[in-house]
Amino acid sequence: MAQATPLDELQKYTRPVVRDPATVMPTATGDPFYAAPPGFESTAPGTVLASRVGGIGFTLTPVTSTELLIRSTDTKGNPVPVSATLLVPQAPWTGPGSRPVVAYNVAIDSLGHTCAPSFQLRRGPSPDLVAAQIPLAENYAVVVPDHEGPRQAYAAGRMAGHAVLDSIRGAVNTPELRLRPDSPAVVTGYSGGAIASGWAAQLAPDYAPELNLVGAVIGGVPADFELLLQTMNGRNAAAGVFLAAALGVAREYPEMMWMFNDNGWRLAQSFKDLCFPGEALLGAMLPVPAEMLTDEVDPLQDPVIRQVLTDNRMGAAAPSVPVYLYHGAHELWVPLDGAERLYADWCAQGVPVRLDVFPGEHIVVGSTGIPEANAWIDRMFAGDEPDGCSKGWR
Repeated sequence: MAQATPLDELQKYTRPVVRDPATVMPTATGDPFYAAPPGFESTAPGTVLASRVGGIGFTLTPVTSTELLIRSTDTKGNPVPVSATLLVPQAPWTGPGSRPVVAYNVAIDSLGHTCAPSFQLRRGPSPDLVAAQIPLAENYAVVVPDHEGPRQAYAAGRMAGHAVLDSIRGAVNTPELRLRPDSPAVVTGYSGGAIASGWAAQLAPDYAPELNLVGAVIGGVPADFELLLQTMNGRNAAAGVFLAAALGVAREYPEMMWMFNDNGWRLAQSFKDLCFPGEALLGAMLPVPAEMLTDEVDPLQDPVIRQVLTDNRMGAAAPSVPVYLYHGAHELWVPLDGAERLYADWCAQGVPVRLDVFPGEHIVVGSTGIPEANAWIDRMFAGDEPDGCSKGWR
């Protein structure tokens, strides 16, 4: 008798399969704020479409919070609305020039609208934003983009990069928010947030050259998704996160969905609103490899998948600002090899990059790397640019 698989159990509790991409998109919140006004498509990227008082979560620094709806651009070049929360310290900026702004890119790593940072901030304290207290304490403004975009396209690099850059545009070009177009900006993020930061940095020269971007800080970066097949795909609790990323990318590349078999559609419809904790739990319970969700004999060799992997591999384009990379030496899920290849790619294109390798695995380094990451943000705002490329072990 053939042994039952976790997907056999899933089939017992699901309705008949409906092969429709609309069925795997996130459930709408019903909040009219996120509905773009008619004609928004004709506005320029970065245009603020709507604003309201935003959530603060928890902060020791008195701030003014504004939630913004902003015109951005998706992976395929289509106009879309994105949201972001801007936190500006109430104390006046007394440093040189304009108040700096940090684009703090949370590792959203989720598929549902209720997982987005702006939604979480309105609910109350968010553990994902604890490290944002450091730049706020420095009297920097902090913009927190909902960088997965309106389809919650987790891990889709171009969507995330556009959302970050347009969030900065919206923040610095709205005078009542107390920033200025020449405000220096740094993008920073770890893990899923590093996807957004890295893509923002390398898209900025062409997509948003007018921004005064002065640096990028990128930690624990999954720069090449193909490497994750060996460490996350169907192997452990990270399997659920890997499948969520595959669905997130497919939301920007719906041509991928027509490769799903019945189990692929079932799982996508079951996963579509999950936040990270639910993905990890289901991954532990159902460590399903992606190959079980398609009838393709070798899906990695399919031209659609090859193109998607190429399109979302970081490093082909060069940032025009200094970059600080940091990564764990004992990674279980996001191989150090990916960060080292990204370092080599960008250095070969003349980008000044510093790569620091910290002891520990992904979650540990996400905490231990915070002090040095923030020290680099300070140095970039001070104009202390690195000279060339260098690498070291902490």
